[in-house]
Amino acid sequence: MKHPERPHRNFYGRLKGKHLKDSQKGYLEEDLSSLSPGPVDWDDNPARDDLDLDQLFDGRDTWLEVGFGGGEHVIHQAAQNPDVGIIGCEPYINGVAMLLGKVRKANVDNLRIYPGDVRDMFDVLPDGSISKAFLLYPDPWPKSRHHRRRFVTPEHLEPLARVLKSGAEFRVATDIKDYVRQTLEEVPKAGFEWLANSANDWRDPWDDWTSTRYEQKALREGRTPHYLTFRKT
Repeated sequence: MKHPERPHRNFYGRLKGKHLKDSQKGYLEEDLSSLSPGPVDWDDNPARDDLDLDQLFDGRDTWLEVGFGGGEHVIHQAAQNPDVGIIGCEPYINGVAMLLGKVRKANVDNLRIYPGDVRDMFDVLPDGSISKAFLLYPDPWPKSRHHRRRFVTPEHLEPLARVLKSGAEFRVATDIKDYVRQTLEEVPKAGFEWLANSANDWRDPWDDWTSTRYEQKALREGRTPHYLTFRKT
């Protein structure tokens, strides 16, 4: 299936920091194109074909991480789960460069990187194609007037639900209490069930969790991490 035009979307947040190391510039120039998940460069491929995940990952289940930050978690999952394919989306190019350095060291072959807005990735992912998704320490947009920019809004959750398989797991980690509130209000509306057996289920991280730089920052500053698990119904 071809998608004729990329819809106009406002983007909020940083795309690039002040400085990239020479080594990071090298990672971007030498490694990024070979780790692309496919035809998602809108300037060079305006037709925007759907991704063939069976071809991309040799028929393995596919996971998706939304906004991988510095890449600590997504590289950990790729190394620990060689039997799955993982797509990481991150528009902040400094974070992409950091992950590329980690890929070289970890020597994984089941990770693909999209350096852009995950909404564009949703456009080309087939329906019901993703087995697990992660949203870890997303931008909190703390001001009330900016809450509509958060990921946990229909603009993001509805296409996420479309690309997830029935029964797929969706994990959310955040240290912002109001983000928890909005997550618990909005995610079920999009067709998810919160997998909580008690009021304290959010306190402990997942068994295969690895801490990220954003979690460590939250702990240093006295904020409490929350770990929420949902299932696509």
